[in-house]
Amino acid sequence: MERTFTARTELEAILLEQALAMARELEAASDAAPDGQVLAIAEATAVRSGRDLTRAALEAALRRQAEAAEKKGLAAAPAPAAGGSPSRTRPPGRS
Repeated sequence: MERTFTARTELEAILLEQALAMARELEAASDAAPDGQVLAIAEATAVRSGRDLTRAALEAALRRQAEAAEKKGLAAAPAPAAGGSPSRTRPPGRS
C-alpha cells in the first residue's frame, strides 16, 4: 500500500520522515524478534524511536521559532529558572 503525504512546513516534513522511519524500524524489530520476546523488543524499539522523534520535532520547532524571532529582531532576554523558586545556595565567603 502506497500513500502520498504533503508536508506544508519543515517541521511537518521532519515528523513525517521520522514517523515513517519509526514504523519501518518497529516492523523490522518485531519481525526479527524471537518468539516470546516480540512485545519486549517492540516496546524498547518504540520507546527509543519515540524519543528520537520527539527530540527531532522539538529541535525543528525551536529552530523555526528562533529563526522567526531573529527575523523580527526581538531582543534576547534571560529565561526564568524552572520552578521559579529562589536559589538556596549561599553567597561565597559566608558559612
